Amino acid sequence: MGRIYYQKIEITDFGPYVTKIILPLNRRITFKSLNKNQFFVYVQICDKNGELVKKSLHRMDPNSTLIEQKGYRSIKEVYPSDIRGNRLKEGNFITLSLNYGPLVNLSSAISADFSTPGMLEYYTVHDYMITQTADIQTENGILSGLVFDHCAETFNDAKSRFVQVKFNDKNELNYGYFIPQRKGSKKPLIVFLHGAGEGGQDLPIAYSGNKVTALTEKHIQDIFDGAYVLVPQCPTVWMNDGQEQMGKSGQSIYVESLMKVIKKFIANNSEGIDMDRIYIGGDSNGGFMTLRMLIDYPDFFTAGFPICEALYDKSISDQEIDTLKDIPLWFVHAKNDPIVIPEEYVLPTYRRLKKAGAKNLHFTFWNKIVDMHGMFKDKDGNPYEYLGHFAWIPVFNDDCKNDFDGMPVIENNKEVSLFEWLAMQTKNK
Repeated sequence: MGRIYYQKIEITDFGPYVTKIILPLNRRITFKSLNKNQFFVYVQICDKNGELVKKSLHRMDPNSTLIEQKGYRSIKEVYPSDIRGNRLKEGNFITLSLNYGPLVNLSSAISADFSTPGMLEYYTVHDYMITQTADIQTENGILSGLVFDHCAETFNDAKSRFVQVKFNDKNELNYGYFIPQRKGSKKPLIVFLHGAGEGGQDLPIAYSGNKVTALTEKHIQDIFDGAYVLVPQCPTVWMNDGQEQMGKSGQSIYVESLMKVIKKFIANNSEGIDMDRIYIGGDSNGGFMTLRMLIDYPDFFTAGFPICEALYDKSISDQEIDTLKDIPLWFVHAKNDPIVIPEEYVLPTYRRLKKAGAKNLHFTFWNKIVDMHGMFKDKDGNPYEYLGHFAWIPVFNDDCKNDFDGMPVIENNKEVSLFEWLAMQTKNK
Protein backbone atom coordinates (compact mmCIF):
# COMPACT_ATOMS: atom_id res chain seq x y z
CA MET A 1 0.00 0.00 0.00
CA GLY A 2 1.19 3.49 -0.81
CA ARG A 3 0.46 6.74 0.95
CA ILE A 4 -2.87 8.21 2.01
CA TYR A 5 -4.66 11.03 0.24
CA TYR A 6 -7.79 13.10 0.81
CA GLN A 7 -10.45 13.99 -1.72
CA LYS A 8 -12.82 16.95 -1.88
CA ILE A 9 -16.35 16.97 -3.28
CA GLU A 10 -18.11 20.20 -4.19
CA ILE A 11 -21.83 20.59 -4.84
CA THR A 12 -22.28 22.48 -8.12
CA ASP A 13 -25.21 23.55 -10.30
CA PHE A 14 -24.98 20.13 -11.96
CA GLY A 15 -24.58 18.14 -8.75
CA PRO A 16 -21.57 16.85 -6.76
CA TYR A 17 -18.13 16.46 -8.31
CA VAL A 18 -14.77 15.28 -7.00
CA THR A 19 -12.80 18.47 -7.60
CA LYS A 20 -9.56 18.07 -5.63
CA ILE A 21 -7.09 15.46 -4.44
CA ILE A 22 -4.97 16.48 -1.44
CA LEU A 23 -1.63 14.78 -0.83
CA PRO A 24 0.01 14.95 2.62
CA LEU A 25 3.81 15.13 2.72
CA ASN A 26 6.50 15.25 5.38
CA ARG A 27 8.25 18.10 3.56
CA ARG A 28 7.57 21.79 3.13
CA ILE A 29 6.52 22.44 -0.48
CA THR A 30 6.64 25.80 -2.28
CA PHE A 31 4.48 26.87 -5.20
CA LYS A 32 7.41 27.34 -7.57
CA SER A 33 8.50 23.73 -7.13
CA LEU A 34 5.19 22.34 -8.47
CA ASN A 35 3.59 21.82 -11.87
CA LYS A 36 0.73 19.66 -13.10
CA ASN A 37 3.01 17.38 -15.13
CA GLN A 38 4.46 15.86 -11.95
CA PHE A 39 1.47 13.54 -11.34
CA PHE A 40 -0.84 11.05 -13.03
CA VAL A 41 -4.29 10.61 -11.50
CA TYR A 42 -6.07 7.30 -12.12
CA VAL A 43 -9.49 6.42 -10.69
CA GLN A 44 -11.88 3.49 -10.52
CA ILE A 45 -15.46 4.35 -9.51
CA CYS A 46 -17.48 1.68 -7.72
CA ASP A 47 -20.85 1.28 -6.07
CA LYS A 48 -21.17 0.56 -2.34
CA ASN A 49 -20.76 -3.17 -3.05
CA GLY A 50 -17.40 -2.62 -4.72
CA GLU A 51 -18.69 -3.27 -8.23
CA LEU A 52 -17.31 -1.09 -11.03
CA VAL A 53 -19.93 1.46 -12.08
CA LYS A 54 -21.09 1.66 -15.68
CA LYS A 55 -23.03 4.76 -16.63
CA SER A 56 -23.95 7.07 -19.46
CA LEU A 57 -22.26 10.39 -20.05
CA HIS A 58 -25.61 12.06 -19.37
CA ARG A 59 -27.35 11.06 -16.17
CA MET A 60 -30.84 11.75 -17.61
CA ASP A 61 -30.36 9.48 -20.64
CA PRO A 62 -30.49 5.75 -19.76
CA ASN A 63 -30.34 4.76 -23.42
CA SER A 64 -26.92 6.21 -24.16
CA THR A 65 -23.88 3.93 -24.24
CA LEU A 66 -22.79 2.78 -20.80
CA ILE A 67 -19.11 3.31 -20.05
CA GLU A 68 -17.01 1.66 -17.34
CA GLN A 69 -16.04 4.32 -14.85
CA LYS A 70 -12.28 3.99 -14.77
CA GLY A 71 -9.39 5.87 -16.29
CA TYR A 72 -7.21 8.95 -15.94
CA ARG A 73 -8.36 12.37 -14.81
CA SER A 74 -6.79 15.60 -16.03
CA ILE A 75 -5.17 18.06 -13.65
CA LYS A 76 -6.06 21.74 -13.91
CA GLU A 77 -3.66 23.13 -11.32
CA VAL A 78 -1.24 22.09 -8.57
CA TYR A 79 -0.43 24.15 -5.47
CA PRO A 80 0.66 23.94 -1.80
CA SER A 81 -2.28 23.80 0.59
CA ASP A 82 -3.64 22.86 3.97
CA ILE A 83 -5.43 19.54 4.57
CA ARG A 84 -8.74 20.94 3.23
CA GLY A 85 -7.22 22.00 -0.09
CA ASN A 86 -7.04 25.70 0.71
CA ARG A 87 -4.27 27.41 -1.22
CA LEU A 88 -1.05 28.43 0.56
CA LYS A 89 2.24 29.94 -0.59
CA GLU A 90 3.94 26.92 0.94
CA GLY A 91 2.73 24.00 2.99
CA ASN A 92 2.92 20.33 3.90
CA PHE A 93 0.14 19.31 1.50
CA ILE A 94 -0.11 19.36 -2.28
CA THR A 95 -3.53 19.90 -3.82
CA LEU A 96 -4.29 18.61 -7.30
CA SER A 97 -7.17 20.69 -8.62
CA LEU A 98 -8.92 18.51 -11.20
CA ASN A 99 -10.98 19.39 -14.26
CA TYR A 100 -14.64 18.57 -13.71
CA GLY A 101 -18.10 19.22 -15.08
CA PRO A 102 -20.85 17.73 -17.27
CA LEU A 103 -18.43 17.21 -20.17
CA VAL A 104 -15.61 15.75 -18.05
CA ASN A 105 -15.85 12.00 -17.69
CA LEU A 106 -15.07 10.40 -14.28
CA SER A 107 -15.61 13.64 -12.35
CA SER A 108 -19.15 13.18 -11.02
CA ALA A 109 -19.46 11.89 -7.45
CA ILE A 110 -22.81 10.17 -8.09
CA SER A 111 -24.40 7.68 -10.45
CA ALA A 112 -27.93 6.49 -11.17
CA ASP A 113 -29.60 3.10 -11.05
CA PHE A 114 -31.43 3.01 -14.38
CA SER A 115 -33.42 -0.07 -13.31
CA THR A 116 -35.42 1.92 -10.73
CA PRO A 117 -38.39 4.29 -11.33
CA GLY A 118 -36.98 7.79 -11.41
CA MET A 119 -33.45 6.42 -11.93
CA LEU A 120 -32.50 6.67 -8.24
CA GLU A 121 -29.10 8.23 -7.65
CA TYR A 122 -26.43 7.30 -5.13
CA TYR A 123 -22.99 8.45 -4.08
CA THR A 124 -20.22 6.40 -5.65
CA VAL A 125 -16.91 5.27 -4.16
CA HIS A 126 -13.86 6.76 -5.88
CA ASP A 127 -10.68 4.72 -5.59
CA TYR A 128 -7.74 6.87 -6.76
CA MET A 129 -4.11 6.09 -7.46
CA ILE A 130 -1.91 9.17 -7.76
CA THR A 131 1.53 8.49 -9.14
CA GLN A 132 4.40 10.98 -9.05
CA THR A 133 6.00 11.10 -12.49
CA ALA A 134 8.64 13.82 -12.04
CA ASP A 135 10.91 14.96 -9.22
CA ILE A 136 9.90 17.69 -6.77
CA GLN A 137 12.66 19.83 -5.32
CA THR A 138 12.30 20.75 -1.64
CA GLU A 139 14.56 22.44 0.91
CA ASN A 140 15.26 19.01 2.39
CA GLY A 141 16.04 17.22 -0.84
CA ILE A 142 14.24 15.72 -3.81
CA LEU A 143 10.94 13.85 -3.63
CA SER A 144 10.46 11.17 -6.27
CA GLY A 145 8.47 8.04 -7.05
CA LEU A 146 5.64 8.65 -4.57
CA VAL A 147 2.38 6.73 -4.91
CA PHE A 148 -0.86 7.67 -3.08
CA ASP A 149 -3.55 4.99 -3.17
CA HIS A 150 -5.51 5.02 0.10
CA CYS A 151 -8.26 7.59 0.75
CA ALA A 152 -8.14 8.68 4.37
CA GLU A 153 -11.18 10.98 4.19
CA THR A 154 -13.57 12.63 1.76
CA PHE A 155 -14.50 16.25 2.44
CA ASN A 156 -17.95 17.39 1.30
CA ASP A 157 -18.42 20.62 3.22
CA ALA A 158 -21.82 21.63 1.83
CA LYS A 159 -23.32 18.19 2.48
CA SER A 160 -21.92 18.21 6.00
CA ARG A 161 -24.05 21.21 6.96
CA PHE A 162 -27.05 18.86 7.13
CA VAL A 163 -27.85 16.52 10.00
CA GLN A 164 -29.15 13.09 8.96
CA VAL A 165 -32.09 11.36 10.65
CA LYS A 166 -32.73 7.75 9.63
CA PHE A 167 -35.36 5.25 10.76
CA ASN A 168 -35.63 1.48 10.56
CA ASP A 169 -39.43 1.78 10.31
CA LYS A 170 -40.50 1.70 6.64
CA ASN A 171 -43.44 3.97 7.53
CA GLU A 172 -41.09 6.75 8.66
CA LEU A 173 -39.43 9.01 6.09
CA ASN A 174 -35.72 9.67 6.52
CA TYR A 175 -34.72 13.32 6.38
CA GLY A 176 -31.87 15.78 6.53
CA TYR A 177 -32.09 19.16 8.19
CA PHE A 178 -30.18 22.40 8.72
CA ILE A 179 -30.42 24.65 11.78
CA PRO A 180 -29.76 28.37 11.17
CA GLN A 181 -26.96 29.99 13.12
CA ARG A 182 -28.68 33.37 13.53
CA LYS A 183 -29.85 34.43 16.97
CA GLY A 184 -32.88 36.50 17.90
CA SER A 185 -36.42 36.15 16.61
CA LYS A 186 -38.02 32.93 15.43
CA LYS A 187 -36.98 31.81 11.96
CA PRO A 188 -38.95 30.47 8.99
CA LEU A 189 -38.85 26.85 7.85
CA ILE A 190 -38.20 25.91 4.24
CA VAL A 191 -39.36 22.37 3.40
CA PHE A 192 -37.75 21.20 0.17
CA LEU A 193 -38.92 18.10 -1.70
CA HIS A 194 -36.44 16.38 -4.01
CA GLY A 195 -37.03 15.10 -7.53
CA ALA A 196 -37.54 11.49 -8.59
CA GLY A 197 -33.84 10.71 -8.94
CA GLU A 198 -33.00 11.79 -5.39
CA GLY A 199 -35.32 9.34 -3.63
CA GLY A 200 -34.29 5.93 -2.32
CA GLN A 201 -32.07 5.11 0.64
CA ASP A 202 -28.92 7.21 0.10
CA LEU A 203 -30.15 10.09 2.26
CA PRO A 204 -27.54 12.77 1.40
CA ILE A 205 -28.60 12.52 -2.26
CA ALA A 206 -31.90 14.19 -1.28
CA TYR A 207 -30.14 17.45 -0.38
CA SER A 208 -26.88 17.25 -2.33
CA GLY A 209 -27.69 15.31 -5.51
CA ASN A 210 -28.74 18.75 -6.72
CA LYS A 211 -27.68 22.07 -5.20
CA VAL A 212 -30.28 22.09 -2.41
CA THR A 213 -27.36 22.94 -0.14
CA ALA A 214 -27.58 26.48 -1.56
CA LEU A 215 -30.46 27.04 0.87
CA THR A 216 -27.91 26.88 3.70
CA GLU A 217 -25.39 29.27 2.15
CA LYS A 218 -24.89 32.83 3.36
CA HIS A 219 -26.59 34.65 0.50
CA ILE A 220 -29.93 32.87 0.89
CA GLN A 221 -29.70 32.65 4.69
CA ASP A 222 -29.16 36.43 4.75
CA ILE A 223 -32.38 36.97 2.81
CA PHE A 224 -34.37 35.16 5.51
CA ASP A 225 -32.21 36.37 8.42
CA GLY A 226 -31.71 32.66 9.00
CA ALA A 227 -33.98 29.80 7.98
CA TYR A 228 -34.45 26.18 8.99
CA VAL A 229 -34.23 23.76 6.06
CA LEU A 230 -35.93 20.35 6.11
CA VAL A 231 -35.39 17.83 3.28
CA PRO A 232 -37.35 14.57 3.66
CA GLN A 233 -36.49 11.63 1.41
CA CYS A 234 -39.07 9.48 -0.31
CA PRO A 235 -38.11 5.76 -0.54
CA THR A 236 -39.53 5.52 -4.08
CA VAL A 237 -41.04 8.56 -5.85
CA TRP A 238 -43.47 11.13 -4.43
CA MET A 239 -46.10 10.52 -7.12
CA ASN A 240 -46.36 6.83 -6.22
CA ASP A 241 -50.13 6.41 -5.79
CA GLY A 242 -49.99 2.76 -4.73
CA GLN A 243 -50.79 1.53 -8.24
CA GLU A 244 -48.28 3.34 -10.44
CA GLN A 245 -44.88 4.76 -9.56
CA MET A 246 -44.92 7.53 -12.17
CA GLY A 247 -48.57 7.86 -13.16
CA LYS A 248 -50.84 10.87 -13.68
CA SER A 249 -53.47 10.27 -10.99
CA GLY A 250 -52.29 13.26 -8.98
CA GLN A 251 -52.28 11.22 -5.77
CA SER A 252 -49.50 10.02 -3.44
CA ILE A 253 -49.24 7.36 -0.77
CA TYR A 254 -46.73 9.57 1.06
CA VAL A 255 -48.94 12.55 1.93
CA GLU A 256 -49.60 11.54 5.54
CA SER A 257 -46.07 10.30 6.28
CA LEU A 258 -44.58 13.51 4.85
CA MET A 259 -46.87 15.67 6.96
CA LYS A 260 -45.92 13.59 9.99
CA VAL A 261 -42.22 14.34 9.40
CA ILE A 262 -42.87 18.06 8.97
CA LYS A 263 -44.98 18.37 12.11
CA LYS A 264 -42.54 16.28 14.14
CA PHE A 265 -39.60 18.44 13.05
CA ILE A 266 -41.50 21.61 13.93
CA ALA A 267 -42.43 20.19 17.34
CA ASN A 268 -38.77 19.35 18.02
CA ASN A 269 -37.78 22.92 17.13
CA SER A 270 -40.86 24.78 18.32
CA GLU A 271 -38.89 27.43 20.19
CA GLY A 272 -37.09 28.52 17.02
CA ILE A 273 -39.57 28.10 14.14
CA ASP A 274 -42.02 30.82 13.14
CA MET A 275 -45.30 29.03 12.43
CA ASP A 276 -46.47 31.97 10.32
CA ARG A 277 -43.64 31.36 7.83
CA ILE A 278 -43.69 27.71 6.77
CA TYR A 279 -42.63 27.50 3.11
CA ILE A 280 -42.67 24.44 0.85
CA GLY A 281 -41.05 23.90 -2.53
CA GLY A 282 -39.63 21.14 -4.66
CA ASP A 283 -38.48 20.20 -8.13
CA SER A 284 -40.12 17.88 -10.66
CA ASN A 285 -41.51 14.97 -8.59
CA GLY A 286 -40.99 17.24 -5.59
CA GLY A 287 -42.85 20.01 -7.41
CA PHE A 288 -45.73 17.56 -7.82
CA MET A 289 -45.65 16.86 -4.08
CA THR A 290 -45.42 20.56 -3.27
CA LEU A 291 -48.77 21.20 -4.95
CA ARG A 292 -50.23 17.99 -3.50
CA MET A 293 -49.36 19.11 0.06
CA LEU A 294 -50.68 22.64 -0.53
CA ILE A 295 -53.97 21.23 -1.79
CA ASP A 296 -54.31 18.79 1.12
CA TYR A 297 -53.07 21.17 3.86
CA PRO A 298 -53.87 24.67 2.57
CA ASP A 299 -54.00 26.29 5.99
CA PHE A 300 -50.68 24.89 7.18
CA PHE A 301 -48.22 26.31 4.67
CA THR A 302 -47.58 30.01 4.09
CA ALA A 303 -46.35 29.87 0.48
CA GLY A 304 -45.04 27.46 -2.13
CA PHE A 305 -42.48 27.44 -4.95
CA PRO A 306 -43.06 24.47 -7.30
CA ILE A 307 -40.21 23.96 -9.80
CA CYS A 308 -40.80 22.08 -13.08
CA GLU A 309 -43.76 20.63 -11.22
CA ALA A 310 -45.20 17.31 -12.36
CA LEU A 311 -48.80 17.43 -11.10
CA TYR A 312 -50.78 16.62 -14.25
CA ASP A 313 -53.19 19.50 -14.77
CA LYS A 314 -56.11 17.29 -15.82
CA SER A 315 -55.90 15.54 -12.44
CA ILE A 316 -56.44 18.86 -10.58
CA SER A 317 -60.11 19.54 -9.90
CA ASP A 318 -61.72 22.98 -10.06
CA GLN A 319 -62.24 22.76 -6.30
CA GLU A 320 -58.50 22.17 -5.82
CA ILE A 321 -57.73 25.17 -8.05
CA ASP A 322 -60.05 27.22 -5.82
CA THR A 323 -58.00 26.05 -2.83
CA LEU A 324 -54.65 26.86 -4.42
CA LYS A 325 -55.64 30.33 -5.63
CA ASP A 326 -55.49 31.74 -2.09
CA ILE A 327 -51.95 30.46 -1.40
CA PRO A 328 -48.95 32.59 -2.47
CA LEU A 329 -47.25 30.65 -5.29
CA TRP A 330 -44.21 31.15 -7.51
CA PHE A 331 -43.86 28.61 -10.34
CA VAL A 332 -40.59 28.02 -12.23
CA HIS A 333 -40.35 26.03 -15.45
CA ALA A 334 -38.58 26.04 -18.83
CA LYS A 335 -40.33 26.15 -22.19
CA ASN A 336 -38.12 23.38 -23.60
CA ASP A 337 -38.55 20.92 -20.72
CA PRO A 338 -38.68 17.48 -22.42
CA ILE A 339 -39.47 15.55 -19.22
CA VAL A 340 -42.39 17.50 -17.73
CA ILE A 341 -44.06 19.13 -20.73
CA PRO A 342 -45.25 22.57 -19.59
CA GLU A 343 -48.33 22.47 -21.85
CA GLU A 344 -49.57 19.44 -19.89
CA TYR A 345 -48.63 20.62 -16.42
CA VAL A 346 -47.74 24.14 -15.31
CA LEU A 347 -49.17 26.25 -18.14
CA PRO A 348 -52.83 25.17 -17.89
CA THR A 349 -52.63 25.13 -14.08
CA TYR A 350 -51.23 28.66 -14.00
CA ARG A 351 -53.92 29.91 -16.38
CA ARG A 352 -56.67 28.28 -14.33
CA LEU A 353 -55.33 29.92 -11.17
CA LYS A 354 -55.24 33.32 -12.87
CA LYS A 355 -58.81 32.84 -14.11
CA ALA A 356 -59.89 31.79 -10.59
CA GLY A 357 -58.59 35.11 -9.23
CA ALA A 358 -55.23 34.19 -7.69
CA LYS A 359 -53.64 37.46 -6.61
CA ASN A 360 -50.24 36.44 -5.21
CA LEU A 361 -49.18 34.27 -8.13
CA HIS A 362 -45.91 34.41 -10.07
CA PHE A 363 -44.35 32.29 -12.79
CA THR A 364 -40.79 32.51 -14.12
CA PHE A 365 -40.89 30.76 -17.49
CA TRP A 366 -37.38 30.32 -18.90
CA ASN A 367 -36.80 29.84 -22.63
CA LYS A 368 -33.99 27.42 -21.76
CA ILE A 369 -31.67 26.69 -18.84
CA VAL A 370 -28.19 28.08 -19.51
CA ASP A 371 -25.22 28.54 -17.18
CA MET A 372 -25.27 32.20 -16.12
CA HIS A 373 -22.38 32.21 -13.66
CA GLY A 374 -19.38 31.01 -15.64
CA MET A 375 -19.24 27.60 -13.99
CA PHE A 376 -19.42 25.32 -17.02
CA LYS A 377 -18.92 25.82 -20.77
CA ASP A 378 -19.75 23.66 -23.76
CA LYS A 379 -17.17 22.26 -26.18
CA ASP A 380 -17.17 25.55 -28.13
CA GLY A 381 -16.50 27.67 -25.06
CA ASN A 382 -20.06 28.99 -24.76
CA PRO A 383 -22.09 28.93 -21.52
CA TYR A 384 -23.26 25.37 -20.97
CA GLU A 385 -26.90 24.67 -21.80
CA TYR A 386 -28.50 22.22 -19.41
CA LEU A 387 -31.41 19.92 -20.13
CA GLY A 388 -34.56 22.05 -20.15
CA HIS A 389 -35.92 20.09 -17.19
CA PHE A 390 -33.27 21.48 -14.86
CA ALA A 391 -35.21 24.59 -13.82
CA TRP A 392 -33.96 24.21 -10.25
CA ILE A 393 -30.54 25.54 -11.33
CA PRO A 394 -31.64 29.20 -11.63
CA VAL A 395 -33.75 28.78 -8.49
CA PHE A 396 -30.80 27.77 -6.31
CA ASN A 397 -28.75 30.60 -7.81
CA ASP A 398 -31.62 32.98 -6.94
CA ASP A 399 -31.84 34.06 -10.59
CA CYS A 400 -35.65 33.92 -10.78
CA LYS A 401 -36.76 37.56 -10.80
CA ASN A 402 -39.15 37.97 -13.73
CA ASP A 403 -42.82 37.07 -13.99
CA PHE A 404 -44.70 35.31 -16.78
CA ASP A 405 -44.98 38.56 -18.72
CA GLY A 406 -41.22 39.08 -18.59
CA MET A 407 -41.48 42.00 -16.17
CA PRO A 408 -39.71 42.08 -12.77
CA VAL A 409 -41.73 40.84 -9.81
CA ILE A 410 -42.62 43.72 -7.47
CA GLU A 411 -43.28 43.23 -3.77
CA ASN A 412 -43.59 46.08 -1.28
CA ASN A 413 -42.73 48.53 -4.08
CA LYS A 414 -39.40 46.93 -4.96
CA GLU A 415 -38.10 44.36 -7.40
CA VAL A 416 -37.56 40.99 -5.73
CA SER A 417 -36.15 37.56 -6.50
CA LEU A 418 -38.01 34.35 -5.73
CA PHE A 419 -36.35 33.95 -2.32
CA GLU A 420 -36.75 37.64 -1.45
CA TRP A 421 -40.45 37.32 -2.27
CA LEU A 422 -40.70 34.09 -0.27
CA ALA A 423 -39.10 35.66 2.80
CA MET A 424 -41.76 38.39 2.75
CA GLN A 425 -44.67 35.97 2.87
CA THR A 426 -46.31 35.59 6.26
CA LYS A 427 -49.73 34.65 7.58
CA ASN A 428 -49.72 37.82 9.71
CA LYS A 429 -50.15 40.31 6.89
